[in-house]
Amino acid sequence: MANMAPKKNEMPQQKPEIRCKNFEEVALGYTEEQAIDEAKRCLNCKTRPCVHGCPVAVQIPEFIAKVAEGDFEGAYQIISETNSLPAVCGRVCPQESQCESKCVRGIKGEPVGIGRLERFVADYHMKNKTEHPKAPELNGHKVAVIGAGPSGLSCAGSLAARGYKVTIFEALHVPGGVLSYGIPEFRLPGEVVAAEIDELRALGVEIKTNIIIGKTMMIDELFEEGYEAVFIGSGAGLPKFMKIPGENLNNVYSANEFLTRINLMGAYKEGSRTPLVHAKHTVVVGGGNVAMDAARSAKRTGADVTLVYRRTEKELPARKEEVEHALEEGIKFEFLTSPISINGDGKVESITCQRMELSAPDESGRARPVVIEGSEFDMECDCVIMAIGTSPNPLIASATDGLDTQKWGGIVADEVGKTSRDMVWAGGDAVTGAATVILAMGAGKTAAEEIDRAIMGK
Repeated sequence: MANMAPKKNEMPQQKPEIRCKNFEEVALGYTEEQAIDEAKRCLNCKTRPCVHGCPVAVQIPEFIAKVAEGDFEGAYQIISETNSLPAVCGRVCPQESQCESKCVRGIKGEPVGIGRLERFVADYHMKNKTEHPKAPELNGHKVAVIGAGPSGLSCAGSLAARGYKVTIFEALHVPGGVLSYGIPEFRLPGEVVAAEIDELRALGVEIKTNIIIGKTMMIDELFEEGYEAVFIGSGAGLPKFMKIPGENLNNVYSANEFLTRINLMGAYKEGSRTPLVHAKHTVVVGGGNVAMDAARSAKRTGADVTLVYRRTEKELPARKEEVEHALEEGIKFEFLTSPISINGDGKVESITCQRMELSAPDESGRARPVVIEGSEFDMECDCVIMAIGTSPNPLIASATDGLDTQKWGGIVADEVGKTSRDMVWAGGDAVTGAATVILAMGAGKTAAEEIDRAIMGK
């Protein structure tokens, strides 16, 4: 019988007063009963609008139908036909602006909890699987992938499933890209990322870490080693700063550095070889998901945290769920506020801000913040984290001749990822600038299809 309840089954989660003191996952996941009940809210629409909202075209009604029947492994097999990282996507995809935004149930109530069901199915598979997927027979062709982040992993998985010998070259010592260094454990546990990557390794994907393309190796060397095509999925890991006085003081971090030290280096732990200063009052500048991650991570190190954003709550680009979690955990918000200097003698002691007001929309379509003259004020703090965006590392552009880039550093690529360099494709944040995990995965999957066509002469 269909479940016509207007609201989703609630996601069990840690209580705010407990979770703000640990790095364990906040959302605890559906039970089998909750998953089946939520799946029965799906109307199995003939037009399947939810699928059109998914960048990797997961067959959503089909997998949900399997969940409703209690065939969770069958549901996983359907998802994994098009999605290489379902446990990741179920946790960090902005479903509310993609698949769930198209759900017919959302017209008169809440949409089906597609992301929650995807997470449940992937977790069920990981807990109950008895063997890894078998690698297909090799087709005799080799492809190199630069970067073990979402786009690179997606491209590699799609090509490996077609029989290609795929090698990923990763600059860090741990694969996963932003999934490993940028997203905290309380949102995306490292063991989940590692388990998904192990599935790709089982398909035959080889991952070589600590190799910086453009420094350790060049793209031309990859071709000399017999790789017939190269996909660049190196992400956008170069942090941006505001270029205001005081940004060179001690205890001013980019969000990338702060989160990398938290996630990969355990710098918040007692006895860490590279410890973070345990701040009393941290100010985070920005309003996106990265800013929320940085603020919530700083809170877990014991700091009182204030997030400064130059527009209002309505314009926050972060996911609604992440903002709600931040508020529940005691993060303070200073809206219509922008820093103009960071102050201190060698290290951070305060930050000077000014109040803003909104005027006509800018080129992004959002109301433009304008300074209110004479509104300057100081906030005491001993740590500042800049979370105002990132850009691609310019090192990748020097890795080969003939690779066109945008003025802001992104690689020039067409809609299927083809670059100006013959047999070189690119996708994800390296092309678009910082975006979502699933959009990067979609770009990697599309590029894999085009690489296959080019090599096989289709």
